[in-house]
Amino acid sequence: MAPLFVFPQKLQALEKDDEEEYQGNRLFVQNAIDIARFRPPELEEFVKGVSFDLSDKELYCIEEQDVFDRVYSLVRGFSSLAPSCKFILAESLRSNLSVLLPNVDSLVRVSQVQDDDETPTLDRVTSYRNAFKIYSFFLLHIILTEESNTGSSNNAKVIASSRKKQPVNSWNWESQRGRMLNLIANSLEINLSLLFGSPDPDENYLSFIVKNTFSMFEKATLLKDSETKDALCHIIGACATKYHYTEQSSASIMHLLHKYDFVVTHMADAVAFAEKKYADGTLACSLIREIGRTNPKSYVKDTAGAENIGRFLVELADRLPKLVSTNIGLLIPHFGGESYKIRNALVGVLGKLVAKAFKDVEGEVSAKSIRLQTKQAMLEILLERCRDVSAYTRSRVLQVWAELCEEHSVSIGLWNEVASVAAGRLEDKSAIVRKSALNLLIMMLQHNPFGPQLRIASFQATLEQYKKKLNELEPVKLTEGMTDGVPSDNDSINGEGEVDNGNAEEVTNYQPESLTDSLAHTEQEIASQDSSVPDVGNVEQTRALVASLEAGLKFSECIAATMPTLLQLMASSSATDVENTILLLMRCRQFQIDGAEACLRKMLPLVFSQDKSIYEAVENAFVTIYIRKSPVETAKNLLNLAIDSNVGDQAALEFIVGALVSKGDISSIAISALWDFFCFNVNGTTAEQCRGALAIICMAAKSSSAILGSHLQDIIDIGFGRWAKVDPLLARTACIAIQRLSNEDKKKLVLSNGSRIFGILESLITGFGLPDNIWYAAADKAIDALYILHPTPETLAADLVKKSLSSVFDGTRGDALQNDIASGNSIVLSTIQVVKLSRYLFVASHVAMNQLAYIESCVRKIQKQKGNKGKVDSEGTENAETQKDNGINAELGLVASEDAVLDTLAERAEKEIVSGSYSEKNLIGECALFLSKLCRNFVLMQKYPILQASAMLALCRFMIIDAKFCDENLQLLFTVVENAPSEIVRSNCTIALGDLAVRFPNLLEPWTENMYARLKDPSVSVRKNAVLVLSHLILNDMMKVKGYINEMAVRVEDKDERISNLAKLFFHELSKKGSNPIYNLLPDILGKLSTQDLQKVSFCNIMQFLIGSIKKDKQMESLVEKLCNRFSGVTDVLQWENISYCLSQLSFTEKGVKKLIESFKTYEHALSEDSVMDHFRNIINKGKKFAKPELKVCIEEFEEKLNKFHMEKKEQEVTARNAEIHRQKVGNMEGFVMAGNNGEESAESDIAEGVSDSEVINTPVEAQTESSNDESTSKLVEPEESSGACSEVTEQEEETEIQSRRDNKKGASRSRVKKSNMKDVKVTLSATTQRVTRLRKKVEE
Repeated sequence: MAPLFVFPQKLQALEKDDEEEYQGNRLFVQNAIDIARFRPPELEEFVKGVSFDLSDKELYCIEEQDVFDRVYSLVRGFSSLAPSCKFILAESLRSNLSVLLPNVDSLVRVSQVQDDDETPTLDRVTSYRNAFKIYSFFLLHIILTEESNTGSSNNAKVIASSRKKQPVNSWNWESQRGRMLNLIANSLEINLSLLFGSPDPDENYLSFIVKNTFSMFEKATLLKDSETKDALCHIIGACATKYHYTEQSSASIMHLLHKYDFVVTHMADAVAFAEKKYADGTLACSLIREIGRTNPKSYVKDTAGAENIGRFLVELADRLPKLVSTNIGLLIPHFGGESYKIRNALVGVLGKLVAKAFKDVEGEVSAKSIRLQTKQAMLEILLERCRDVSAYTRSRVLQVWAELCEEHSVSIGLWNEVASVAAGRLEDKSAIVRKSALNLLIMMLQHNPFGPQLRIASFQATLEQYKKKLNELEPVKLTEGMTDGVPSDNDSINGEGEVDNGNAEEVTNYQPESLTDSLAHTEQEIASQDSSVPDVGNVEQTRALVASLEAGLKFSECIAATMPTLLQLMASSSATDVENTILLLMRCRQFQIDGAEACLRKMLPLVFSQDKSIYEAVENAFVTIYIRKSPVETAKNLLNLAIDSNVGDQAALEFIVGALVSKGDISSIAISALWDFFCFNVNGTTAEQCRGALAIICMAAKSSSAILGSHLQDIIDIGFGRWAKVDPLLARTACIAIQRLSNEDKKKLVLSNGSRIFGILESLITGFGLPDNIWYAAADKAIDALYILHPTPETLAADLVKKSLSSVFDGTRGDALQNDIASGNSIVLSTIQVVKLSRYLFVASHVAMNQLAYIESCVRKIQKQKGNKGKVDSEGTENAETQKDNGINAELGLVASEDAVLDTLAERAEKEIVSGSYSEKNLIGECALFLSKLCRNFVLMQKYPILQASAMLALCRFMIIDAKFCDENLQLLFTVVENAPSEIVRSNCTIALGDLAVRFPNLLEPWTENMYARLKDPSVSVRKNAVLVLSHLILNDMMKVKGYINEMAVRVEDKDERISNLAKLFFHELSKKGSNPIYNLLPDILGKLSTQDLQKVSFCNIMQFLIGSIKKDKQMESLVEKLCNRFSGVTDVLQWENISYCLSQLSFTEKGVKKLIESFKTYEHALSEDSVMDHFRNIINKGKKFAKPELKVCIEEFEEKLNKFHMEKKEQEVTARNAEIHRQKVGNMEGFVMAGNNGEESAESDIAEGVSDSEVINTPVEAQTESSNDESTSKLVEPEESSGACSEVTEQEEETEIQSRRDNKKGASRSRVKKSNMKDVKVTLSATTQRVTRLRKKVEE
């Protein structure tokens, strides 16, 4: 009988050691051959000889000593073999094992039948077993050897070479490895229990295979080969499940999962293969048990392992949902763990289980009920996890709900609950949660089971009709329970489609593939609803439909209610918030959610965002919504948008239209369609649409001014024709179009229709054809157009001013009226006079502003011409003499003097607009003087608020033009801005102050405090404009941050949310400038706010916000010292509390804590207050969290010191208070004594004056003396006793006892005092009687 082969731990263990005696009959290498000494031809012959013996002899010839030794020698030196030799040896071993496997079963069956001669058969079985183990061992060792060599070489080259077509007999390791491992995996499928004679194979054999299989799983490149990976998974599944090697396999899998992230999916494949191949989930259950009983705290430390374990659980739930669902109870406790990654994974597991584990409907009713209950419990956990403490988990839960909605795994009964949770998460503090909530709502809209349109009114109408029909079908009214009934998961609701189109089709099939595709044909899919209600069947079906309609209505209302929140998210600082909000609003618009269209209009200002992704999102949304394939539809969408937009939206619309015209997204055909609307070539066009079309064309002309040149005559005829009377704003839009003309078109227009167009503009300005509310806007643009078109606009402008003036003050009465107004007399103006005067002031002031702009444009034009001339001269066109003259001029400074002359002329021209020369009368200057007097007539101004608004606007314009006029009227302006009853006037003046501060900063600098005072105006609009103006001035370095910045800080807590947000934005932007000015301003703001009448909550919120904008540790440390120093010299308890609160809000570093401890002397006097101590305790608690052991000891000592001083200060306060009481009582006693003495002296003086009745004298003296002595003495004794008692008081609990002792002492002292007082009184009475007797005798004599 051949020796037995025992699996060694390593290859060299097969070599027999002569020094040791081996027990038993085991197969060892007797004669190992060193193949390194062979030459290549000899080695090849040697390999071929071994291969021949293996193929020629019996399959179990490998156990023959000679063959075994030679094969061992080749396997030991396998890495040094030539590729051809490797192929021959490996193929021989592999083919022999592949032939051996089917023979094992037949041999075992033969051994069971032949009972007569058992010995030869038994020997043969042993030989087969030896051969099986030897072949397996050598093949595995070859695989390990070759993999170690491959891993050390360049993997990329190996993979690249393996893809080439190889000869049949060449060495291609990629394919050979897969074949060998597949063979070993298949070897585990034969009946090894019969071959090994026991239920389980040899322990050494299994451990060797399993150990080396798991070691191969550690190589990521090896697992990329699908054949190799499948073979390894097969081996693990067979060993763990078929041969009960579960515990060891589980331990190895857990080790790999914790160590390598790339094995997660492959291990899940292996476990799933084991369950499906052998219908045995032992390995999966073992792993789940192992994960479930792991301490949750261990996952907090091992974050990488926690993530891998989590991914493995999700992958396992995806592959084996039913098995995981039966064992999910083992994992649920980990929801209480601290590792959010494990909670994320469990959420994902529940999502997979809900989607896949409960789909079958077979089985008993009880089993089905249990499955539904389990599913419901999982859904409730998912809803509960939406409130997880970790933002990552909340985000993951919402993602899981989105996946479930996409897979239609959420029932209608749960739909609205999920929608409500998602809507609530839109206000989450974490951006990733908000993003997931937005995506969930998008998914819910896309896969909603209620229909392609979700208008609330439509649902309500349809629901009302079906409720009536249900009442007709039911003989008895519906019970309360039925009205709220909603179909369950497996109930099919027939006729859901009737929600909108009245057919029996299920609308759950309506799932648009993409947003862009579905948006294009939404309008066509929505059919108009019939007034008649179709019959859907019996009562139960109608009831189900009513329940579905109610759920749909609730869902629609839930989405519509999120519109205010979505508006806020569009203003978010997070780009992802804005992008996903826009996507959700587009989806809402597709399903016709109420308010979605209006919200989408609000996105237009976002085109000015500096974030490129936000701009692209807005642009893409704009193109998707408004730009259609049909040019007419595109034109109609754009003009309707222009009609309904406000001033801010029109600026954004102009920007985006210009960009789209430049890119070609708005084609020339769409522009032609807009011209058709403007020219009324489209049937049914209204004057409003005509105006909208021209407005869009003007916006497009900003990018391409040639657009307007083809329809100049149409602009004049239609823009200023009869249609302008139908829509007065059309004339204003036409004026804008004239301004946007190209230079060539402007010249052409002046040459062809100059007189006509100027006449039209003049009549528009001076005439009364337009209503008041539109005339100002139209006249504004008309004057601008006049200055752009006319070659000498000042002459025409002067005529306009004169005509406007004559319309107000015409004839002899006009001069008197003008004098009365200017002199401040109380007069009565008619409505027409007020309107004319207001218009005159507007025309004069706007002409003056345009004249200023015209002078500046002329200067720029002259400078440009000089620059062009210099450029031509520098190119060498001038002769030598000219160059010489220019050189001389440059040396003499004549070139610079030309620029100075130009500047002087420009400055003089600007001054002449308002001030003019003293010798000549100035048209605008006369108006300015009159206007100044008019604005000072406060009685008239208060009587006519419209006139005051126009007059102050004109005054501000004149002040902006001329510095002298500005200086003369600044006092008037600030008087009006503070006292004017009209908030419109105050708002306009506030805005004008900003412009004046930019133009004349030195003049406005002394009035800085008055400008800040506008922040306290009672009007919301005035405060808002004040915040905007001051923000603009300060952030653009046009105004220094003065000591009044605290007023801006107060606006952070303004009652109006808009103002509060603007103030916060100001400080946020201010913190970005330089080294953060807020750091320097904070102590001053603190001091000012402490003296203001602010609520405690408001103060805390303001300071918390400001301190939060300071991020640098160095500044925080310096603030600690600054704030501590503010305690010095402060005796106000409120300021102590405020300073200590600010200290508690700082982010303390190690240096900051040390500075706080070092500054103890500055604030020790404030530690007596409990509130101050509370803030210091918060600081200490903060410091303990980050402190190192050494610093922690210092903090604890500091804490003890604080507590000790706090108690001492409290005791000192009590003592001082008692001493003050004592002092007051002593003062009272002295007062009584003095009163007694004075009484005695007065009595004696009365007697000396001759009072005769001694009885009358004695009685009051006795009473007064007794009472004074009694009271004064008792007062004297009581404080001594009480002060002695109070000095012993140390705690609150002792006060009552001491008080009772004090009362007893008081009683005793009073009794002693009374006795002594009686003696004193007797002595005093006897002395007094003697004096009275002597006085009587003197009187008788």
